Amino acid sequence: MKNTDLQALVQAVEQLMQRNAELKVHNKALRTERGQLLEKNEIAQQKIAAMISRLKALEHDL
Repeated sequence: MKNTDLQALVQAVEQLMQRNAELKVHNKALRTERGQLLEKNEIAQQKIAAMISRLKALEHDL
């Protein structure tokens, strides 16, 4: 293996390691965002269920 081949291989590994680190950071951000969206979804479902209950109560009062 030539010195230039070895240098190219080292450079490729370094680039892959950098890309892997970037992807890990991005993955963590996406997981955080997913958690926040799941929480918002749960809150929205609770609000909708409460609205439906109030509407049913109003319907029975009429």
